Amino acid sequence: MKKIDYKKKIRVIKNVDWKLISIILVIFLFGLLILSSATHANVTGDYTQIYKQILAFFLGTILVIVLLLFDYDSIGKYYKQLYVFSIILLAIVLIPGIGDQQFGARSWIKIGKFNLQTSEIVKTTFIMSYAKIVDKNKENIGDIKTLGKLILYAFPFIALLLLQPDLGTAVVFMSIIFFMLFTAGIDKKVLRNVIITLIILAPIMYIFMAPHQKIRIVNFFNPEASSNYHVLQSMIAIGSGGFFGKGLYNGSQNQENFLPVGDSDFIFAVIGEELGVLGMFFVIILFTLLITRLLMIAKKSKNSYGTFIIVGITGMFTYQMIQNIGMTIGLMPVTGLTLPFVSYGGSSILASMANIGIVLNVYLRRRRISLYS
Repeated sequence: MKKIDYKKKIRVIKNVDWKLISIILVIFLFGLLILSSATHANVTGDYTQIYKQILAFFLGTILVIVLLLFDYDSIGKYYKQLYVFSIILLAIVLIPGIGDQQFGARSWIKIGKFNLQTSEIVKTTFIMSYAKIVDKNKENIGDIKTLGKLILYAFPFIALLLLQPDLGTAVVFMSIIFFMLFTAGIDKKVLRNVIITLIILAPIMYIFMAPHQKIRIVNFFNPEASSNYHVLQSMIAIGSGGFFGKGLYNGSQNQENFLPVGDSDFIFAVIGEELGVLGMFFVIILFTLLITRLLMIAKKSKNSYGTFIIVGITGMFTYQMIQNIGMTIGLMPVTGLTLPFVSYGGSSILASMANIGIVLNVYLRRRRISLYS
């Protein structure tokens, strides 16, 4: 058995991307502060959700450390197994008696007192497997047959998510795929044709949407509708916050329970009401720093596989940020996507941390360092 070389272990610690870690910590700690207000813990004294959020982050930190022990290239060798495992995780929730339905979608499985959204795990495993598939086909990315093959590989994931139905997460996966294919050098004309095709097919896709999804689309085009209660209350909360906000724990929309799902989907509205434009701008700056840092790491990767992984993760975080913020101000349809590291949700925190662990792994391996002698 190989012995750990502790000198090399110290070198590993020094070469970890502490800038990225610092950005994540600031976002998470800021999120905890807002969550304490969104859950009314300051009034009720019930910090259960806060403790669960901290526990999820702690477990996520352990997961990051574990992921750093393995070279991402070694993990990538099992991309076929990851691909099959990912499909199984998405399909298992559709089995009656196993899958648990919440918010109109059968996307969860119950493990004791906890609910696990399997699609959150699949975000990571899909990125690891699909990045390898794109990497193996990047030389012929301009060939329509190659592109068709890559789309075919992604099809089961989108289909299974739409069957749950979870349109929001399906679009997240589309964003991951788009970012990877764009980086691989997909022909812009082909990309344009794909976008045009999707626009043309939109009315047909609408027909097959679940009733609650149709309502969300209708509400997006008719923001004053009474059925658009969530967004209306969100916009009232943000508008009443002004430039400086009403002050932490002092938002009437939030504290008096007019704002639905304020701890998760609409947590950005809590920020807007209580911390104003300044608070919202601060969050946007933090996520801009995160995305910028991820792209810088993608450029420093030792190989294209690492670049595709990080680009996929960047696409995921970018879309989730835009979607979550956009729906709170009426610029995007409501899809139920959380704001990474800020919104309440153990599955979301663990999945986000797993992806950060992979990013740190790629950054660390830009230089060939091993924990073992």
